[in-house]
Amino acid sequence: MPHFLQPTQSERIRLTLNTDGRSHPIENALAVGALVCGLVAFVALFFPGGHIVASWVGTLGFGVGFYSQYVSVTTPQRSLNIIGLVASFLGVALGIAGGGYLP
Repeated sequence: MPHFLQPTQSERIRLTLNTDGRSHPIENALAVGALVCGLVAFVALFFPGGHIVASWVGTLGFGVGFYSQYVSVTTPQRSLNIIGLVASFLGVALGIAGGGYLP
């Protein structure tokens, strides 16, 4: 049973958000957008004065992530949405704790 752990030569590992075989460009863009907003909000926390960016981008990511979760079709889209939502929440919460939306 060695083929169970590794794909054979004819099988390729495919990373895709469209696991149902249909194209979902809007849902994919929303999922990636939520992830990017969440990561930007989280990374902004590590810079002085980044609480402003983290608060605003995290709030945007929170809204995009919730809507994207509502319209998502596949499990990989939902996974990206959850990662983006958690990172956005951390960005908003720690950004507000660090000073909020305004300088």
